[in-house]
Amino acid sequence: MLSDIRPIEANCDFKDEIFRVPLAFGAGVIKSVTSFTVRLEVENRKGKRAIGLGNVLLSDLWGFPTPHITHEKKDTAMREIGRKYARLISEYRTYAHPVDIYMDTVGELERISREVEKELDLGEPIPQLAAKLCMAPVDAALHDAFGAANGVSSYDAYGPEFMEHDLSAYLGSDYRGKYISDYIRKNYTTSLPVFHLVGGKDKLRKEDITDSDPKDGLPVSLDEWIRRDGIFCFKIKLKGNDLDWDTRRIIEVADVVMENAGYMGNPEFYFSVDTNEMCDSPEYMVELLKKLKAEKKEAFDALLYVEQPTERDLEAHRFDMRPLAAIKPVLADEGVTTLHAVDVALGLGWSGLALKTCKGHSFTLLCMAKCEQEGKSYSVQDLTNPGFSLIQSVGLAARINPIMGVEYNSRQYIPWADKEIQEAHLDVFTVRQGRVMTGSIGGLGLGYGETIVAS
Repeated sequence: MLSDIRPIEANCDFKDEIFRVPLAFGAGVIKSVTSFTVRLEVENRKGKRAIGLGNVLLSDLWGFPTPHITHEKKDTAMREIGRKYARLISEYRTYAHPVDIYMDTVGELERISREVEKELDLGEPIPQLAAKLCMAPVDAALHDAFGAANGVSSYDAYGPEFMEHDLSAYLGSDYRGKYISDYIRKNYTTSLPVFHLVGGKDKLRKEDITDSDPKDGLPVSLDEWIRRDGIFCFKIKLKGNDLDWDTRRIIEVADVVMENAGYMGNPEFYFSVDTNEMCDSPEYMVELLKKLKAEKKEAFDALLYVEQPTERDLEAHRFDMRPLAAIKPVLADEGVTTLHAVDVALGLGWSGLALKTCKGHSFTLLCMAKCEQEGKSYSVQDLTNPGFSLIQSVGLAARINPIMGVEYNSRQYIPWADKEIQEAHLDVFTVRQGRVMTGSIGGLGLGYGETIVAS
């Protein structure tokens, strides 16, 4: 197809982002993280060239949680995987659609990971999730550049007029004649509810704030955030191995939310909960939900879904998730990095998937199409996305049909990141009445804006 592109050159940039408050979840506490941005030039068959951009936070604590390897060594490894994959894409000489380029090269991540493992003498394999994280900004840049080179929104380029293959090439014969475009909205929805992250160390009430907390004019406690932003959707991080603490934490959050209901931009409030794989079995979460329903029914009723309660290796114990899914939807996150893993999860009774663009834009689109076709639930979450990666995530959520809204954590933990991008998309980065507006996302590619891409 004339719209097919070939990569020309990829440039990688890394910078450190320091969190204003620690982010605590199952595997530990994040105080700083590497931001990885890729700038990729491509050319289509007509000779039209364009630049695409992608960004991700290289969260080794999430993607590479091995405790006996230092953060510095894991961060070095992830940067090197990103560089090597970007180099691989730069040398890809076939004209193709970004999804086909992804499918043709994603298998190389294992080889690249093994190379880096040996070069740094890590002593054990680099997790697949970490490798997917490192390739994600390159994949995003391909999609962004494809749209720009062909003068369209990337989301308008997933049908037969732009794609040589239908979904059967990726998802099997049941998808013959179907395209990603069949599952995408024709336009961006104008606004999206925002999920606010309540980390394990986050303060809940203003009176909990101490002299050691930030004094930068931004909210610190949950009640302050509700009063400023009108938020009504909350993602609560739990321990997953302390039933009383987890139940109490949900109830405490619910109490604060209900006390501040008059400030919310919606008459009802909603929760999701995430133990980041720390539950020994799904029975833990079954017991927690029963306990929560008995002790605080309002909080139980507000719970939309449970995220990845058990280990990321879905086949290690092959837990039957149906008893839990019968109570509340349960979504797989860290456990799904391949299309095979999607089939495994759905076969084991998981209700659906937690979609994250940090696993790759192409992969996320294919997962979304599969969920839509099979009637499974999905959410759109972030990895504390700043700048380009937040625009990408919000733009995706606005063109599909996730549960309720989209996560937006960077305003809590790295609100100063990529200020020039924030200023160009104020409505995306400003939460009002618990929502962000999408009006500035549009035009070519993933919707960053021509001025930003050119800078």
